[in-house]
Formats: sequence, structure tokens, C-alpha cells
Amino acid sequence: MEISSIIGAIVIGIVIGVLGRLVVPGRQRIGVVLTIVVGIVAALLGSAIAAAFGVADTKGPDWIEWFIQIALAAVGVAALDRARARR
Repeated sequence: MEISSIIGAIVIGIVIGVLGRLVVPGRQRIGVVLTIVVGIVAALLGSAIAAAFGVADTKGPDWIEWFIQIALAAVGVAALDRARARR
């Protein structure tokens, strides 16, 4: 993996994590680093799911892939928030 792809994954992870965090209502008790990690994981899983369904490469913006990634990030942020709230 090249450094540019690692930096790209981090940037996409930041965007996806923040958007996923915005979707979840209320205040979340997770930090910025966990939001970025959730975003990176959601971006990778969302890309794999979109590729499995054949919607990863479309003409124009890949809206379905973005929707999947943001939904996964929202689920991840909500799950981590609930896990931290129980402690």
C-alpha cells in the first residue's frame, strides 16, 4: 500500500466518520480518533459491500456507495457510544 493511498483512506475516513456522526442524533461520547477509525472501517466495508452488489463503479458520483459507507459509520458511532455509556 502506498503512502498516498494511506493518506487517502484517512481523509475519506475523516469525512465518512464525521458524516456518520452527524446522522446519529444527540451527543456522542466518543473522541475524534475513534470517529476517524470508525470512518475508515466504514469506508472500507462500504466499498466492499458496494463492489459485491455491483454498484461501486457507476457513471458519475457513487451515491449508493457513499450512502452505504455513511450508514455503516452511523451504526459504528452509535454502537461505540452505547458501549462507552454502559461503562
